[in-house]
Amino acid sequence: MTRILILLCAVSLAFAQRPQRPKLPGEDWIQLFNGKDLSGWVEIGKEKWVVDNGTIHGQAISKEYGYLKTEKNYKDFHLTLRFKCEGDGNSGVFFHSEFKPGTPTITQGLQFEVDCTIGRHTGGLYGDGRGWIVWPAPENETVVRHNEWNEYQLKVEGNRYTSRLNGVVMVDFTDPNPKSFDGGISLQLHSGGQGNMRFKDIWIRDLSKRD
Repeated sequence: MTRILILLCAVSLAFAQRPQRPKLPGEDWIQLFNGKDLSGWVEIGKEKWVVDNGTIHGQAISKEYGYLKTEKNYKDFHLTLRFKCEGDGNSGVFFHSEFKPGTPTITQGLQFEVDCTIGRHTGGLYGDGRGWIVWPAPENETVVRHNEWNEYQLKVEGNRYTSRLNGVVMVDFTDPNPKSFDGGISLQLHSGGQGNMRFKDIWIRDLSKRD
């Protein structure tokens, strides 16, 4: 019996020491929204964020900004999601975002714009106290679809930022003067009380490297 136990322990140790198989391409995508609740997210501000029919439904009910921020911080990443504008209003997907404690006042971070009104530069970059940084080409301003699901693919790799909307590259920009480098990913509802947005199918490849 003792010999059998020793043999089993040796086999278990051999399996434990076996190097893990490297992940194949595509296996490193992690789901940020489980479709059931807001686990892994933090509400910032007084706007309304609920899970409805497998989507995150954000509704502006005050005159202030509102955000839904990931608990985890990210430096470099690939992010994919779907969004739908069900009413007027402006939104965005912030990255490297941080806030003044207890308030929706953002202290750092850029956003990939979301606004389904034609000509409002969805896919462009805005923020970090710098205003607009880069817009999509004029011929791509009509790619966004109001009251339909839009496919959004976003890449942050060092100081290079790329957005793709419904299969069209909107911006591919290398920032010569980046101001923020790490922080949460935040869904935004713009101030003014008009935002009515849905998000779903939120997945991320975390490429962050920290010492």
